[in-house]
Amino acid sequence: MSDRAQSDRRTGASYTVTDDDRAAFHRDGYVLLRGVLSPAEMDEIDAVYQRFFRGEIAVVGKDFNDMTTGEHGTDPSAYAIVNVMLPRRYFPEWQGNVFEQRACSIAEQLCGEGMTIDFDQLLAKSPGRTDAVFGWHQDQAYWIDTDDRRTATCWLAVDDSTLDNGCMQFLPGSHREPVRPHHPLHGDRSASHTLVTDLREGDVLRPVPISRGDITVHNEGVLHGSGGNTSASSYRRAYIVALRSTSTVTEERRRGFTHSHNDAGEVLDSVDGLHASP
Repeated sequence: MSDRAQSDRRTGASYTVTDDDRAAFHRDGYVLLRGVLSPAEMDEIDAVYQRFFRGEIAVVGKDFNDMTTGEHGTDPSAYAIVNVMLPRRYFPEWQGNVFEQRACSIAEQLCGEGMTIDFDQLLAKSPGRTDAVFGWHQDQAYWIDTDDRRTATCWLAVDDSTLDNGCMQFLPGSHREPVRPHHPLHGDRSASHTLVTDLREGDVLRPVPISRGDITVHNEGVLHGSGGNTSASSYRRAYIVALRSTSTVTEERRRGFTHSHNDAGEVLDSVDGLHASP
């Protein structure tokens, strides 16, 4: 898609989703949308992103951690995947930024009215870390089950996301099957909340490299994951805004589920843990 065609789809707080985009989202469980943010808008996002990673914006406890190990409170330069949960909570000035606005526009076009932001997240795979891997999983394995399971997880590439640095991969159409059995990555949920599932014979994952300013949007049922970062110098940074139906988010909060990694253990047990989008 040309730069002109991309810019024509951006209008203030909105981004136009086409009929083909909607068809792909419902058929495959995900869709790639090009040029959701302009280069200048990405520069503004990047400036705040860097403030988090320089420690200029304080993040409490486990909400700043290494996604591969759960380690927190130590030097983040050693982390394979730097994870910041709920940046909009820790930096309220970011609430209502252009990505949030366009993510809300996109979610309602793909899923219908009544969508709201559930959580946001920053994820950065460090260069040369082959262990910066997100195992195969389905988001619904983590989340509470409600009658309204509409989900639009908007995954923004802050850097070009490539095969070398560990781009997202999806199993198209897997959202139309029952959720697969999942198990803890490290054998014990107290050590790490991460859940994974096994691939089956015949599963063909589709890598989806995207450029800075592009997004993927996926639903709660599509199987996905990503490989390590084999690049010697390239980070793979992402900014996630996940939207669900207002009724579902209301029920989550009623149960005390905020997506914070600092949530009490009894809350985690009641909702089968937390989720990170790779």
